[in-house]
Parts: sequence; C-alpha cells; structure tokens
Amino acid sequence: MNLKRVVVTGLGSLTPLGNDVATTWRSMLAGVSGASLITRFDTSDFKCKIACEVKGFEPLQHFDRKEVRKLDLFSQYGIVASEEAILDSGILNDSHIDKTRVGVIWGSGNGGVTTFQEELIDYVHGGLIPRFSPFFCTRMISNICAGLISIRHGFRGPNYCTVAACASSAAAISDAFNLLRLGKSDIIIAGGSEAAVVEVSIGGFSSMQALSFRNDDPKTASRPFDRDRDGFVLGEGAGALVLEEYEHAKNRGAKIYAELTGCGLSADAYHITASHPEGQGALDAMREAVAESGMRLEDVDHINTHGTSTPIGDISEPKAISRLFGDHAKKINLNSTKSMTGHLLGAAGGVEAIATIMAIKEGIIPPTINHFNDDPNIEPLNFTFNKAVKRDVEFALSNAFGFGGHNVCLAFRKV
Repeated sequence: MNLKRVVVTGLGSLTPLGNDVATTWRSMLAGVSGASLITRFDTSDFKCKIACEVKGFEPLQHFDRKEVRKLDLFSQYGIVASEEAILDSGILNDSHIDKTRVGVIWGSGNGGVTTFQEELIDYVHGGLIPRFSPFFCTRMISNICAGLISIRHGFRGPNYCTVAACASSAAAISDAFNLLRLGKSDIIIAGGSEAAVVEVSIGGFSSMQALSFRNDDPKTASRPFDRDRDGFVLGEGAGALVLEEYEHAKNRGAKIYAELTGCGLSADAYHITASHPEGQGALDAMREAVAESGMRLEDVDHINTHGTSTPIGDISEPKAISRLFGDHAKKINLNSTKSMTGHLLGAAGGVEAIATIMAIKEGIIPPTINHFNDDPNIEPLNFTFNKAVKRDVEFALSNAFGFGGHNVCLAFRKV
C-alpha cells in the first residue's frame, strides 16, 4: 500500500503559560512556571491548594452569552485553540478545500467535569423537584468538542473523540495520522482540551496521593526528575494541530511546520495507575514510532518526555529511554514542559506535541525547570535542566502516557 505523508500546517494552544502558541512558546523558553494558588474555588478544606490555571481567559471575547451557557469550559478551551490552528493553517481562505474531507478528532480525559459537578450539586440541593439544565448532557459528554468544532466550520469528514486518560490528545493525533496516510481525509484538526481544576478533580487526585502538596511554593512544585518531587501539579488548557496530507498542503502553498512521520502505541498491561517499573510500554511505543518513521534510533535528537513529577513515572521513563537508545540516550536532549505547564491530563499530548514541533522549527529546546537535586534512582541522562538549549533538531519524539497503561509516542521530523 502506498501510504501518504502527513505534515503539520497549523498550531493553536491555550495554556497556563499563554493564551496562544506564541506566548506559550516564549514562556517555555524563558522557563516560566504557570503554577499558583487556585483561584477557581475555595481550597480551605483541601490538602492541595495549587494548580496551573489558564489566566486571563474571557469567554465573552470568543462566544456570545447564549453560547457560553451551552459550553463547558473544556469545550470553550478546545474551540479557541482549534480556531487559532485553523486560522494559522489558512484553510478557511481556500475555496478549493473539500469540507467532506476535513475531519476533527479531539481528545479529553475528563470532558465536561465542571458541568457534571455543578449539575450534581444542583440536583442534591434542588429541593423536592430535582432540576437539570437542558444543556447538561451536551455540555458534559467528551465527544462534544469535536462536534462543535466541525459544526462551526462545516467540516464533514471523520469526527470523534479519543479517551485514553493523559494520552487522549496524543491518541487523537495518532488516529488522524493514520486516516490521512490511508487517504481517508485531506485535513484533520486533532488535539485535545481539559478543564479539570475543580473540586472533584483536586479532591480525587489528592486522595490517591498523585498531586504535589507544595502549597507554600507553587512555582517550584512541578519538578520532574528532581529528587524531591512529590507529585504532579494539575493543569488545564488545550492544544490543536492541523494535520494535512503532504501533496494537498504543497499544492495549496501551505506553510509546513514539520512532518509527522510515525506513531507508536502500546499498553503497559501492568497497573491501573503506576507505569511499568522497567518502562516496557514506553519503550515499545518509542521503538514503534521511530521504526514507522523509517529512521534509526541514533537519529533522535530530542524527546519531550511525559515527565509528570511523580515518584514512580519519572524513574521508569528514563529507564526505558536508556534501555532503548543505549549509548545514544545521553546524546538526546530530554525535557519535560510539564515543569512549566503542569499536567494538562488529556490535553497534555497536544500541547507537548506543539512544543516538540516548535523545537524542530526554531532549533531550541525548552528547559525542564525546578531541578535542584539529582535523584540517584533516575538514569543520568541529558534532561535540559533549568535553561533552554539551542540545538538543530531534525527528528524528535513526544511521549504521552495515561492511567490504565496507555502509551503514545509521536515522531516529528524537520521538512
């Protein structure tokens, strides 16, 4: 089968570091932390009081009041990020685009969790006659953001949601890649969004000891690969990519950021939350992504790791990298942008794919901030600690792993 090439022609993001790609990227290179005390709700009764919230986002700048009532925050984030990517790609200005061949594949681990919480509270306190909003179901369901994006622009190609916990948006990008190279579509908007800085999420993750409780110093709380890491900092936002079949993009004179050359998917088949201690699933996904790209392991210049700042995961992923790449592992610039953005759960893979693409395009790798002490249990690799590094990046990987043992590795190459 003659598989087609897939390239990236548009980017859009909304993150704790900035409300667009350019601002987020500048903040990453400067090593800015997006963490602070939670403003979304009263944390007096919560052990964890910190998160990486999106800042300065005003829904009424993007939607009218009626729309806001119908949209959960995760959908608002997703629509805004996708709009930036779509405008960046220029596809709306091309009258020759066949909208039956433009799809949307969107990932979210939690969907409308804010809506679910609000409606449940209203139900419990609703008196003798429980009442629900007529928009409850359509605000809550995880697939709605993909539908909303397509409705706004009349995109009639493949349209659905991927749910793979913290690997959700990376899985969406992988699905889009496969549909495009099989010739099922010409263009697919892929990525994910999450808006989980709410009581039920903070409470739930706190109870399982997954979050950092460094409330007295939020800016340094997310410290991947540091000896004193104590859990992840919850983040929120969205990341969107416009993926396009190469000849289609070339024929319309599109700007091309990078080529998506391979996607590796695997399962740890080990534990519902803990990663495999030897990083076997991560190794399998990375090996598949590189092999599918037709590249050698020694061609990899950079890996944006999953790197969440959790005690176990930050040991197993470097171990997988060391096992797979051997001596070359120490020549790869690794980083964890979660040290700055926090962990965006289902949106993490989309945002981190964008950071990986920008590293290829700009020839500079954002740092892993908040490193103070080496952990003797972690492989001594090149983690790009505390300062951005200029480097020509020809071929790079972006890792995303999720509860349940879901692993996705995306491989990007300079064009």
